[in-house]
Amino acid sequence: MIKQIFGRLPRKQSKAAESRESNAHTATLSSNSSVNSQSGELSTNRALSTHNFVTPGSYSEYYYGGKTYPTVDPKLNGISPSPTYETLPSFKDVPISEKQNLFIKKLNLCCSLFDFNDQTKSLKEKDTKRQTLLELADYVASVSGKFTEYIMQEIIKMVSVNLFRPFTPAPRENKIPEALDLEEEEPLMDPAWSHLQIVYEFFLRFVTSPETDAKLAKRYIDHSFVLRLLDLFESDDPREREYLKTILHRIYGKFMVHRPFIRKAINNIFYRFIFETEKHNGIAELLEILGSIINGFALPLKEEHKLFLVRSLIPLHKPRCVSAYHQQLSYCITQFVEKDCKLADTVIRGLLKYWPITNSSKEVLFLGELEEVLEATQPSEFQRCMVPLFHRIAHCLSSSHFQVAERALFFWNNDHIDSMIKQNHKVILPIIFPALERNTRSHWSQAVQSLTLNIRKLFSDHDPELFEECLCKFEEDEAKEQEIKAKREGLWNRLEDIAASKAHCESVSVSLNAPH
Repeated sequence: MIKQIFGRLPRKQSKAAESRESNAHTATLSSNSSVNSQSGELSTNRALSTHNFVTPGSYSEYYYGGKTYPTVDPKLNGISPSPTYETLPSFKDVPISEKQNLFIKKLNLCCSLFDFNDQTKSLKEKDTKRQTLLELADYVASVSGKFTEYIMQEIIKMVSVNLFRPFTPAPRENKIPEALDLEEEEPLMDPAWSHLQIVYEFFLRFVTSPETDAKLAKRYIDHSFVLRLLDLFESDDPREREYLKTILHRIYGKFMVHRPFIRKAINNIFYRFIFETEKHNGIAELLEILGSIINGFALPLKEEHKLFLVRSLIPLHKPRCVSAYHQQLSYCITQFVEKDCKLADTVIRGLLKYWPITNSSKEVLFLGELEEVLEATQPSEFQRCMVPLFHRIAHCLSSSHFQVAERALFFWNNDHIDSMIKQNHKVILPIIFPALERNTRSHWSQAVQSLTLNIRKLFSDHDPELFEECLCKFEEDEAKEQEIKAKREGLWNRLEDIAASKAHCESVSVSLNAPH
């Protein structure tokens, strides 16, 4: 069964296959019961940098459970020398009393690393290690009896040696233009995935196993381990990030003592991404984990969680690459508003603060998110922010980009939003009327004109008197604007005449004073 699951994978997957794989992992993640992070919290005053762990790139030793384990010689560029592999029997060929020792021997065997960039090297050893990893994953899934502390230590050592590695930035010919659709970029696949995938599956089964005692395992799956696991979200391989997403979510659910630390560590990743680098491969996956965590928050929301919304989630709208993770971000934001309707005003004003001015595709994303937030907004909160909100919507309605204008006009198709607009139409109509009127008279898109006429008729039927007042005021303002424009043009014409006259006088004076 396990061999069927982990058959040899192709080097590259089609987009459809990647999408199916991503959706499967997402379904698994979201199907889990939401974790209430309010309970079992500990103080997180201990600085992140004080943990005793090996940073990416310094692969001289690992420290776990009071012991130091040598790993890879740095001179070998992260690759261990090929060991002399002893032939180990299968688990089914040894008595129950020997299985634990055999398990440890197989773990130690799998601590050796190979160069997967060269497909011709160590073929026999690579295949032996892969088969051993498959046996280990199968054994962890079927074992009966609690894992001992020593076995946990050996498991974490093997997982750490295989997974925790430095990432070399992939060479790019040119910087990716902002306008380029990042989804068209071909993802980079790790050549060692045939082994890494089984290590991830093995570790996932260990974490979720009922035989893993969380109180004992937390000594080895500690803060330093969690930090290094979070570092792996920088991987270019989307398959690896999917596994990491599932594993971190399960760790969050099983180890209650780590929950505040995990949230704080993710928060720090977001800060570094927003305000320093704007480069990180795993923001979408981290947000997907947070979406499930936020869904489990108990009410009333803690001040810590509200600050996380204001200081991290809302500023995530700022980076130019927001489209890469906007769907997950929008879900997290909406979850907060659904949890506490009073946060709607804070969220809407935050969106307006980071509203894109010159990026129309990003503006369409913001309008879609704004509609989801408004759908969860109560009328009292809507009234608090409707004036600045509809000044921005008026700009969108009159946008020359037809997708932006259409997306703004679609707000009236939402019954809840339309109901709140009608309740406050005396404030809203005067704000957006000029944009509606200009669209009907001069917008180049026939679809935008047609939609605008429908909205215009809704207001006209709902309150004819106010509509006529707005129309009269619009025509007066247009007349005044034309008058000001005519005066300005007349002033410029007079200035041009004066300049031309002065130039003519100077030329005549020069010609009269010239010697004959």
